Amino acid sequence: MVLGFNRVIVWPWIMTKGQASTHGPLKLAAMRILGIESSCDETGVALVQTTGAALPSLLAHALFSQIEMHQAYGGVVPELASRDHIRRVLPLTRQVLAEAGAALADIDVVAYTRGPGLAGALLVGAGVACGLAAALGKPVLGVHHLEGHLLSPFLSADPPEFPFIALLVSGGHTQLMRVDGVGRYELLGETIDDAAGEAFDKSAKLMGLPYPGGPGLARLAEQGQPTAYKLPRPLLHSGDLDFSFAGLKTAVLTQSQKIGPAAHTEGAPERADLAASTQAAIVEVLLKKSMRALKDSGLQRLVVAGGVGANRELRAQLNAACAKAQVRVHYPELHLCTDNGAMIAMAAAMRLQAGVQQACARYSFDVKPRWPLHELGDQPMTAGAAG
Repeated sequence: MVLGFNRVIVWPWIMTKGQASTHGPLKLAAMRILGIESSCDETGVALVQTTGAALPSLLAHALFSQIEMHQAYGGVVPELASRDHIRRVLPLTRQVLAEAGAALADIDVVAYTRGPGLAGALLVGAGVACGLAAALGKPVLGVHHLEGHLLSPFLSADPPEFPFIALLVSGGHTQLMRVDGVGRYELLGETIDDAAGEAFDKSAKLMGLPYPGGPGLARLAEQGQPTAYKLPRPLLHSGDLDFSFAGLKTAVLTQSQKIGPAAHTEGAPERADLAASTQAAIVEVLLKKSMRALKDSGLQRLVVAGGVGANRELRAQLNAACAKAQVRVHYPELHLCTDNGAMIAMAAAMRLQAGVQQACARYSFDVKPRWPLHELGDQPMTAGAAG
């Protein structure tokens, strides 16, 4: 689906003739980029600023989570998510601009999540972004949601440097990537069924924990024994870097049935033990596959991004293993691990700086609910309905 209208203007302070094809760094003046994220159940808006070739800085961001609304249904209802994005995105934009001390006229580029995600939710963000940009006469830029997560650690107090191995654990995605630069991504391994986040959420549901189950399972695991139940570690010794967590979910179901009512009873030690054992299985697979990727590549830097990257046990074990191997490990700030507008604005800014994407006033757009990150590549793309 392609919506909107076209008025193509290449902005000279963003891209000069011939620069996009060279993939070299652009000579950018200070720019303010508004980022809009609406791929699932969180509405995020942020404003970042670029100054030359320095890393972009976050001026302000705001986020609204729909968790409370979806809890009654035990998961995200796409239609409700889309409608709520419509209600939230403009008030959040006003909030961000007020906190940054900026006006609409100060925005130089409007960026939005083009995919992957829920089609209806993506269309809200894309439509608002292109409409706002058209009204302001400013360019737009469609951003890959997972690239936003991948580059979000560059907003932290300890930003990484290229090249690095990335463990991307976001929602329905678990991937290991080699990252040599912005847009230069090599897929090393990915999940062949359930992702780590899905394993957390589905296992939590089997234990009677409310949506979203992953964080609740992690909290419950702190009270249990991780060795209480022997659960499988699928593909742990497969010799490759792929993942599989569907079998773990089945094993959790079987074990919960053996435990009986205690597996769903608040305060029962068996329930906490099952949560701790489940988390231990997931963390061990993520840890060992990540360390294998580092060893095979010879790289000395690991980036962990996405919602599961906020898991305390995963961070603790990765920190210890990387310290032993003398490898640097980087994470996004905790409040930027979930979906947010800051990562979208940051990814847009870094693509512009690296010269791998153009910003132009093309107001037609499409969305890509399914869009593998490794297909993004480093070829120059126009904004809006690119690719």
